[in-house]
Amino acid sequence: MSQPEQPWWRGAVLYQIYPRSYLDTNGDGVGDLQGITRKLDYIASLGVDGIWISPFFASPMKDFGYDVSDYCAVDSVFGTLDDFDRLLNRAHGYGLKVVIDQVYAHTSDQHAWFTESRQSRDNPKADWYVWKDPKPDGTPPNNWQAVFGGAAWTWDARRQQYFMHNFLPEQPQLNVHNPDVQDALLGTARFWLDKGVDGFRLDAINFAMHDQAFQDNPPWDPTGRTITRPFDLQRRVYNQSRPEVPGFLERVRKLTDEYGDRYTVAEVASDDPLPTMRTYTRGDKRLTAAYSFDFLYAPTLTAKRVRRSQGNWVGSIEEGWPSWAFSNHDAPRCVSRWYDGAERPRFARLTNALLLCLRGNPILYQGEELGLTQVDVPFEALQDPEAIANWPRTLGRDGARTPMPWKRAAPHAGFSSVEPWLPVGPDHPDLSVGVQDEDPDSVLNFTRKLLEVRRGSPALRWGDVEFVDGPVSLLTMIRTCEEETVTCLFNLGAEPVEIPESADLCGTVLSQTGSTIDLQARTMPPYTFVILRR
Repeated sequence: MSQPEQPWWRGAVLYQIYPRSYLDTNGDGVGDLQGITRKLDYIASLGVDGIWISPFFASPMKDFGYDVSDYCAVDSVFGTLDDFDRLLNRAHGYGLKVVIDQVYAHTSDQHAWFTESRQSRDNPKADWYVWKDPKPDGTPPNNWQAVFGGAAWTWDARRQQYFMHNFLPEQPQLNVHNPDVQDALLGTARFWLDKGVDGFRLDAINFAMHDQAFQDNPPWDPTGRTITRPFDLQRRVYNQSRPEVPGFLERVRKLTDEYGDRYTVAEVASDDPLPTMRTYTRGDKRLTAAYSFDFLYAPTLTAKRVRRSQGNWVGSIEEGWPSWAFSNHDAPRCVSRWYDGAERPRFARLTNALLLCLRGNPILYQGEELGLTQVDVPFEALQDPEAIANWPRTLGRDGARTPMPWKRAAPHAGFSSVEPWLPVGPDHPDLSVGVQDEDPDSVLNFTRKLLEVRRGSPALRWGDVEFVDGPVSLLTMIRTCEEETVTCLFNLGAEPVEIPESADLCGTVLSQTGSTIDLQARTMPPYTFVILRR
């Protein structure tokens, strides 16, 4: 019996593009939409199912596009709406789906909505943002802290009130409790759906609503934790993950369902994200998937961590569907975070193979297919406001946002003809697409082969998952569907391991780390993997 037809997004692999750093075509040192369009043939050659493009909307760029001043306009640094239409049409011509960010928790302080809202307490948009009177002593309304440091409140002299911001002061908090705000946000979503986009990543969506009683957040014991900002000293129970958010998400889902199969994935960053992720994706009336942070800031990669994270999403589809990333534009690249040895390409093959074997939606971050390393950006070259404000205690985001390397011998590795907005990693030209394209054993060509394996395997795309016990560093996953069974073994440690007799090694090898694994001897060298189909 064949599997029932699946929606396109279930098990799909997405390729995340940070447009500022992909390809600069107009010589200003910043990537643009035309740069993405120019490289769609390369993206299609990877074998991914679609792309997710980080924000390219009109913005003063205080937080590099996550401070939106017009949801329905393209910022001039990235191009025009016509450029986006051409990108979308060409991507669809390659069979690639296109997912874009939507930022519903806040706007830029230069958005027309906020410009009107701050003028008075009785204008038509007076209640579109979160305003609150000061305490009698003039201090902010409560103790809520902003992600980037300092109080989550800024005084506005025109209204004689504080406005709330969970991030920068230039990112005022939308009052998504207000039905008119919800209507306006859904209107912007419809604008992009009418153009033909295939889905949305909802940025920081658990920040979209706040406790309307404005209660103080309780303190959080810092013992055993790294503290880089006051935000880390609170349990954020009143300014995020509020119980009213799912009602708005049901409105989002109702809208996207008008357009057929559309992928809607929630970004949920919190102290205890799993219950919120389940709530946002449960059933068929909310979002289709949740974006997991389990690996993005993890200091180590262990079999226990993978089993715990993947094990949270092994039930029926009705419980929700996970999306996985090991690296992104906010987190240090995993090959640098998890490995500090001489065989980084080997480790990159291991992590890419593991990501592509997980049940859910793997999301490859640009350059991950090359095994790019994290760049140590000096303080004087930093652009990230969080990194600058909290230097040197924060991880910073710039080191994962550096330009994509295309050609070894070209200026700035082929990214731009001028000095780019962030420096090219010193080892990145040698890891460039041009170099790896010519090497059949490169991380790039290995990743292409792995994507082909996943694309041809119903078990890997949407099958069930279970685990086999074994040595601490050995991860053994069994992916099954009615058509096939795939066994995936990963030695995530620095020492050889024996494969237990309980792991069935029968079947055809779909992929492995070179030819170094002796299955008959049931041993695996360090940082190796094998994938078998039976």
